[in-house]
Amino acid sequence: MAKKSSECGYYRMMQRASPHSRRGADVFITGTDTDIGKTYVSVTLLQALRAQGRTAIGMKPIASGCTVTANGLRNEDALALQAACNPRPDYAEINPVALLAPVSPHLAATIEATRIELSPIHQAFTALQARTQHVIVEGVGGWLAPLREDLSVADLVRSMDLPVILVVGLRLGCLNHALLSARAILADGCTLLGWIGNAVDPAMRAREGNLDTLRHLLPVPCLGVLKHQPDSFRQISALDAAVLSIPPPSPTPTDSRPETAHDHVPATHR
Repeated sequence: MAKKSSECGYYRMMQRASPHSRRGADVFITGTDTDIGKTYVSVTLLQALRAQGRTAIGMKPIASGCTVTANGLRNEDALALQAACNPRPDYAEINPVALLAPVSPHLAATIEATRIELSPIHQAFTALQARTQHVIVEGVGGWLAPLREDLSVADLVRSMDLPVILVVGLRLGCLNHALLSARAILADGCTLLGWIGNAVDPAMRAREGNLDTLRHLLPVPCLGVLKHQPDSFRQISALDAAVLSIPPPSPTPTDSRPETAHDHVPATHR
């Protein structure tokens, strides 16, 4: 796979990814595995956009492993996204599908005798889009984590019409995981904007060599590399400047994007 020539291509891709000039671009964050840093990267992107004077909201459409609280089920990742939002929406809009069991979503739904449907996700997503310039949508698990027997992450992403950023957990095995994930995303007909490295293993051997290999073999640009810093989401400067260079949108009276897509689509170290 050939390497893209310039990381500045992210700027142009984000513009193309959002054809509605009133708003900026929305994006889906997936990872090479679970607990690989999707929330960490999503919160960092939210803070980066806010630092540019833009409004941005995070969304975790589906979350398993939630905790029972007086206010209902709550997920740690979704709460982190909510805390980083500006404006700050209600929790139910950020995490419309909350599941209790800390297992794959399709199994958690089976345990709870429920079924994951796309319609509440679409409704929440549309409501969030109306309130902000950017929605950063965090996935669940890795790209091939099933949502139900006949529904995949790719189905969800296509139904929301979102481009994808891949979070690569920098540890032993990341080359294979990253290349397979990128290949699967593209094979599923989705747009892969780029990848962000997250140093989940600070003692990783040959880290720079692995990064060089990823830059050479992945077909999309590296948008930045985040250091191992589990107690802080504030690493805006660690992302490539192109991630921040999203121009203010021009005003337009209406957003012509359809409100929802149909359910019958074609087939974190935090």
